[in-house]
Amino acid sequence: MELFIYTFAALFSVINPLGTVPVFVGLTQEDSPKEQSRISSWTAINTLIILVLAFFSGKYILGFFGITIDSLRIAGGLIIVTSGFALLTGTFSKHKGMEKPRVKEDIKDRNDIALTPLAIPMLAGPGSISLLITLNQTYTEIIDKGITVLAIISVCTAVYIMLKFAHPIVKFLGASGINAISRIIGFIVIAIGIEYISSSVLALLSSIK
Repeated sequence: MELFIYTFAALFSVINPLGTVPVFVGLTQEDSPKEQSRISSWTAINTLIILVLAFFSGKYILGFFGITIDSLRIAGGLIIVTSGFALLTGTFSKHKGMEKPRVKEDIKDRNDIALTPLAIPMLAGPGSISLLITLNQTYTEIIDKGITVLAIISVCTAVYIMLKFAHPIVKFLGASGINAISRIIGFIVIAIGIEYISSSVLALLSSIK
């Protein structure tokens, strides 16, 4: 249960589905409720597939490139910290590359936004992927992997619920409310990233002695 809670909390914070809600509303405001529901469900499914694939293929990627788990944790921690700062400073969309003119035009021309930009890079980005690869290498027991997958499914279910009710959420919280919550989540994300970096640096220093 402890692993489930930790994985769910860490992954939910790094993904930050609440930060995707305003983007979802902006991209689907002209769609019907049925189409909005379809996009939200496929976004969650695409995110689930990407995260599960990243979780199980991580060790092969590390082996192919000869990357140690501590090096990955430091790199992933840096990515997570920058994502946290982006949330804390209100530049999350810019950090994800959503503010570039070409990206904006590309989004307008897409018929289906469930895969990009919503699933990638807004939800399943480098931070969440590196987090899952690290978890795969840290928890090697089959039962632990099953618990992690269950946590991933739970997070993606939460993503679906939040996107499905994105328009009412925006009306209820408003831009200031979403911004305030995102900043709080950003602080938590920074703490997660620093913990990854510090523990890995200590492990590397211990191996040198």
